[in-house]
Amino acid sequence: MNINHKQAPPVRNVIIVGGGTAGWMTAAALSKYLGKTPVTITLIESEQIETVGVGEATIPAISQFNSILGVDEFEFLKATQGTYKLGIEFENWGHIGESYFHPFGVHGFDLEGIDFHHFWTRHKELGSTEPLQNYSLNTRAAHMGKFIRPEKQHGSVINRLKYAFHFDALLYAKFLRRYSEARGVTRHEGLVDKVDVRPESGFINKIGLKDGREYAGDLFIDCTGFRGVLIEGALKSGYENWHKYLPVDRAVAVTTARTDTPAPFTRATAYDAGWQWKIPLQYRDGNGYVYCHDYLSEDQAEVDFRARLTGELLKEPKHLRFTTGRRKKLWNKNCVAIGLSGGFMEPLESTSIHMIQSGISKLIALFPSRDMPQTEQDEYNRLLHDDFSHIRDFLVLHYVATRRDDSPLWNYVRNLKLPDSLAYKMELLAGNGRFFKYDAELFDVTSWLAVAAGQGFAPKGYNPLVKGLSDSNISQSLANMRDVIEKAVTAMPPHIDFVNRFCKAGPVHV
Repeated sequence: MNINHKQAPPVRNVIIVGGGTAGWMTAAALSKYLGKTPVTITLIESEQIETVGVGEATIPAISQFNSILGVDEFEFLKATQGTYKLGIEFENWGHIGESYFHPFGVHGFDLEGIDFHHFWTRHKELGSTEPLQNYSLNTRAAHMGKFIRPEKQHGSVINRLKYAFHFDALLYAKFLRRYSEARGVTRHEGLVDKVDVRPESGFINKIGLKDGREYAGDLFIDCTGFRGVLIEGALKSGYENWHKYLPVDRAVAVTTARTDTPAPFTRATAYDAGWQWKIPLQYRDGNGYVYCHDYLSEDQAEVDFRARLTGELLKEPKHLRFTTGRRKKLWNKNCVAIGLSGGFMEPLESTSIHMIQSGISKLIALFPSRDMPQTEQDEYNRLLHDDFSHIRDFLVLHYVATRRDDSPLWNYVRNLKLPDSLAYKMELLAGNGRFFKYDAELFDVTSWLAVAAGQGFAPKGYNPLVKGLSDSNISQSLANMRDVIEKAVTAMPPHIDFVNRFCKAGPVHV
């Protein structure tokens, strides 16, 4: 194959439309990577447009993003009222009154080159009643309210601890704005009023603000949230609707004053028409109720939500409407959608900020020349579509693995017709505990097993190679694992003591 390739002119002007978490994460990352190039980065946002600002729980990959920027972890937590997160406590998902924990990190230790969970399943067959989560360092630390940041000197057991953060997303955006502007990003205040598209190519030429100012660019990044002003409003990129798989489509969110010691985990409690989150920050809690409007009105949702809250409301509740799904093209012509403008996965597993990060990292890896090669657009879209699909399947697992039959929502999701990709994965897992990650899939065997086993969908069988160890050897090995984990957690400081020592923030004035 003969391919004649001539390098096209480089991108010189990047225009980011929209601020918030998505806009300022994008600006920060681009200012870091493009800082030594002649590329100018401009961000346009309006204080008249309220950002969603409810994405306050994260997964461990956020540490990598901050590290790439050179951000000090403790300074970041001080600036954002942050706390540590070891996983998510799920209540009422398998059945009312039941709970389980989805930890970061791993369960147990592999033996003889075989995944730990196969030995756990064999141990159950022998009569053990120890739940899977008792073999998780993260779970035990979370339930005991403990935390320590893994360091090289701690040894192998503590260094298996994995963590993420709870933080105020609006404060994070302000933190990254300071970072970005110090590295040359220019911010302009204003509302986008028109988008000028070149008729011959379909590329965006410039945007116009309500006050008449205009900004031309080579690459436009749409961070305008659900509105998708550029990617959909101007370019009509289309949207793939996943409501039939994930029917919750409304949320009401509010912040409340602290009433207890902040725990190092997020809570997700299921109710008749949806589920409620609680995210503990240093001086307040983030709370939200996600529900399906087919089964609950907006007014009644707020009444139910308020009745369950503890702590004084710091603001009036904010109502949100959304449709789970993704853009058919997240990169279209010379426009890339990052954040909610590209798609939305309900916040059940704290993936919204991760998808911002994923979109940014793939844009940097495929950072284009001015002609925006179609093959590179297609590859970006393929990679992001895979990310969305993998997360969708994992979220759907939480619903279809339920045993609840007490309300119309749970009866609907329990009987869903599954995406083929999820049906296949669940069949492999339910049989002999087989699990394989595909294409840089986000959630691994720890996550899938935590949800499946926690909701009564544990594997029925196991890898027959586990019988290479005697039953007594398996029992003793698992007992030793529990003992090692318990001793490690006992030696950890309380989570709040660690936060107060290293990253205590000043009080917030609301």
